[in-house]
Amino acid sequence: MSKSVRLALLGCGTVGTEVVRLLHEQATDLTARIGAPLEIVGIAVRRPGRDRGDLPVDPGLFTTDALGLVKREDVDVVVEVVGGIEPARTWLVEALRAGKSVVTANKALLAEDGGTLHDAATEGGADLYYEASVAGAIPLLRPLRESLQGDTINRVTGIVNGTTNFILSAMDATGAGFEEALEEATALGYAEADPTADVEGFDAAAKASILASLAFHTRVGAADVYREGITAVSARDVASAKQMGCTIKLLCIATRSVDSSGQASVAVRVHPAMIPTSHPLASVGDAFNAVFIEAEAAGQLMFYGRGAGGAPTASAVLGDIVAVARNHLAGTRAASESSYADLPIRPMGEAVTRYHVSLDVADRAGVLAAVAGIFAKHDVSIATVRQSGRGDDAVLVIVTHGAPDAALAATVEELRGLEFVRAIASVLRVEGGV
Repeated sequence: MSKSVRLALLGCGTVGTEVVRLLHEQATDLTARIGAPLEIVGIAVRRPGRDRGDLPVDPGLFTTDALGLVKREDVDVVVEVVGGIEPARTWLVEALRAGKSVVTANKALLAEDGGTLHDAATEGGADLYYEASVAGAIPLLRPLRESLQGDTINRVTGIVNGTTNFILSAMDATGAGFEEALEEATALGYAEADPTADVEGFDAAAKASILASLAFHTRVGAADVYREGITAVSARDVASAKQMGCTIKLLCIATRSVDSSGQASVAVRVHPAMIPTSHPLASVGDAFNAVFIEAEAAGQLMFYGRGAGGAPTASAVLGDIVAVARNHLAGTRAASESSYADLPIRPMGEAVTRYHVSLDVADRAGVLAAVAGIFAKHDVSIATVRQSGRGDDAVLVIVTHGAPDAALAATVEELRGLEFVRAIASVLRVEGGV
């Protein structure tokens, strides 16, 4: 039996405590799988004296000096479950440059500055693993970075935020409005006290950047991802989607396309969208996650499961620890970052999708013709129109054929200025071939 692989744990909150518990409960099996025992030599926390119940760990291992712990000579692997950009970036760069492998669940840091971490890993000859950063326990990133390396991936579509999926599923099932569904999600513990990162799409956008970077061998940062949240989705939108045989989901969509000159490029976006109920992602309810991958040789693949929570996330962290520990004992490292393609990022204005536009208008002759004329002016083709009257007002629901986002934005902006248009009630994208 080889000597132990020594771990420094940064953070001991919901995920960190589960990591400690699993390391203790599965110690015998983990030792057999790795070929050496895993040993926690230090845990960096903000409050060392905090009551952590019956956590199976020596209280003397706790410290507030995270950087000092990272720099210790007896640390082989650094496991980071703190989150945020700084000081986590400083700690991890220090570890990687010193040749200490890193396991992290920090999606925000990877999306914001993953390139710096990868460069530090290359410089130090260390491993950087981050399966837990996207979709919890679902084995997703490793298939992208290993199993599908011989294939060409053209599209990744996913539900990667459990909070928003719960909210939208509740709205669909009960007819509730956004605020009511959010209150339920908060009461059940699915939504944080401040749900901004989830409902405004920041969390999903960070995960989308990580998925796109791996799928397309291109560094895609958070700033490259177009983002919209779900706060504007109404009960009326959900009802309209049902009339079309659709449901509304917050989707991350990453695509690789090739233009007529043979130049490939990448587009990455996060926004609510209507998808047909026949689509595999439509049945993903509650707080579950699912990612749908379309590859040239493998065809269509779907990954599904719980995307958050202490135990599922800790499971992914432990899987990475096992892989990193094996590499450490063998004196090897995993393949470094694959960003050779370095594809350009297409702006959102060039993204072509279909749209569902709901207008409150004056109910009088000529309005529909005028509205249709503006769509035609901007070369946005109309597929269907539904009109319902409400006294002197009417509701127009227009579904378009595929059009560039910039053309649709120009259309909506001009409609806004018309005196007979009372309000643009909603603009939602339609995905999945409805």
